[in-house]
Amino acid sequence: MKHVILGNGPAGVIAAETIRQHNPSDEIIMVGSEPEPPYSRMAIPYLLVGNIKEDGTYLRKTKNHFQNLNIQEVSGLAETIDVKNKQVKLAGGKSLAYDKLLIATGSQPVRPPIPGIDSPGVHPCWTLEDARAIQKLAKPGARVLQMGAGFIGCIILEALASRGVDLTVVEMGNRMVPRMMTEGAGTLIKEWVQAKGVAVYTDTRVEAITPVKSSGGIVSKIAGVFGGSNASPLEVKLSNGKTIEVDLVISATGVRPNIAYLKDSGIEINTGILVDNKMQTSVPDVYAAGDVTESVDFSTGKRIVNAIQPNAAEQAKIAGANMLGRKAESQGTIQINVLDTLGLISSSFGQWWGVEGGDHVELRDAKNFKYMRLEFNGDVLIGATSCGLTEHVGAFRGLIQTRVPLGEWKDHLMHDPTKIMDAYLAKAQARSQWMS
Repeated sequence: MKHVILGNGPAGVIAAETIRQHNPSDEIIMVGSEPEPPYSRMAIPYLLVGNIKEDGTYLRKTKNHFQNLNIQEVSGLAETIDVKNKQVKLAGGKSLAYDKLLIATGSQPVRPPIPGIDSPGVHPCWTLEDARAIQKLAKPGARVLQMGAGFIGCIILEALASRGVDLTVVEMGNRMVPRMMTEGAGTLIKEWVQAKGVAVYTDTRVEAITPVKSSGGIVSKIAGVFGGSNASPLEVKLSNGKTIEVDLVISATGVRPNIAYLKDSGIEINTGILVDNKMQTSVPDVYAAGDVTESVDFSTGKRIVNAIQPNAAEQAKIAGANMLGRKAESQGTIQINVLDTLGLISSSFGQWWGVEGGDHVELRDAKNFKYMRLEFNGDVLIGATSCGLTEHVGAFRGLIQTRVPLGEWKDHLMHDPTKIMDAYLAKAQARSQWMS
């Protein structure tokens, strides 16, 4: 049996290792589109902070790890998939035959349609190559503007702030992390970040980026060290009427599944690749895992793209097992987000935005940067959001995933949501007694 895995990020690596763990003899080919060894994009901010070197981003630290597992690594970019003849064509003309195929090509950054977005000095923060460019420009005192304050944007924000730059963040939404936090939580995070000396503009767009001739920027002063035109300052026009001169623009406006090459493949796609609970696509012997997938949400039963690393890891194990004919099924992807923004820990779980007709309770202590909101459907906890209250994270997840009816505990939580751990322990004890 020959397994071809497109993508060597966390999903691709875990799937390859899962196949090898259960079958020592099948042929495994893992295709990566970048020249570096398999690495974690989520580790790039730690590289920018200086906590790790490039090899610290590598997913596996042991030299010859994949060679020792007899997993063949191929460098290439998938161009087309011929599902009828079971062939993957790579850029440059090379083709790979397969018996089972896993698509794990991850996400790619969204490129906003802004005049000047291709100017030197404008970078996404997605690859190691991006990180190298940012390291050269984000020197202490450099003026940096970051577009986007979503989940990834907030991680990048922390890395940039640690480098001692003069940082401005621009977000189109009415709060920070608008796609993973309630308005109350996102606003509190904004207030926290501003208190740390970062300028934040919400409800604001970048309208244009224009290179300017100036010697005022700190990056221009070190242009001779690195050479090249990307040391020129940039003038950034904002929708709020402000115009800011900066040395570096970071584009962190979101990501989307990397699936353009599948357009004429016959594999059913929407926003992502449609998969069932076994990670099987609409085409026999073709599976998908990770950020490319559009799978069923645990809370709503609707399809979503849940581009978080824990989801990719779980889907990869399920896909790898099923590619070998073993039986493994997903219970549905659950939205779990935990974020550290300049020392403020925030989290959201499940259907954190609530449900029509459902009840909710909200606690906000802006002075001490503490926040909690619980969402109910009947007497079942379906979603939760918090800031500055890390001790409740396990209880949130446990109650949401088990869908346990809370009974009278719902009334207690509506009066005091900080009793969530008491409710969790009480329900866990009752369940244990019932099962025994």
